[in-house]
Amino acid sequence: MSYEVDFKNVSTIGLESSPNAEALAGLRANEARYFWNKYKIHFVTEPAAEKPELIAYVNAILSERDLHFAAKPLEVSQNIVDGVKWTHVFYEDGLGINVLYTEAVGGKRAVGIKLSDGMDVPAELVGKFKFAHQKSKLAGVIRGSFFVIKGEY
Repeated sequence: MSYEVDFKNVSTIGLESSPNAEALAGLRANEARYFWNKYKIHFVTEPAAEKPELIAYVNAILSERDLHFAAKPLEVSQNIVDGVKWTHVFYEDGLGINVLYTEAVGGKRAVGIKLSDGMDVPAELVGKFKFAHQKSKLAGVIRGSFFVIKGEY
């Protein structure tokens, strides 16, 4: 069942099994606010189990950096705006992955990695990335990093 993320009244719907449910809900709401403010698009997520093709797509891109997360994907979202495909995966441990993939040749293509406030850095990321810190009213302190996608997907 899909869920339209409300960034004014943050809810843990769909994220209840996460030990970082509140912080992860804030991270998801932060993404929803971004899409509303920039594009006037509602951010809608779906249970990851209902969209295995999105998980496979993100996993294929993550494999460029030999990243395979042990955490269970809880929710996914995909939006195509102005020729850019945005795919998000929210994991049970509090990790958020977003793939920005411009469909035009030569466009921006990157993976964003975001850690919910209070979560430990996943073992898969330790020593591989440096994380910048950003304060958010919705999500507390978000630690984030990114890498550029080299392949075609």
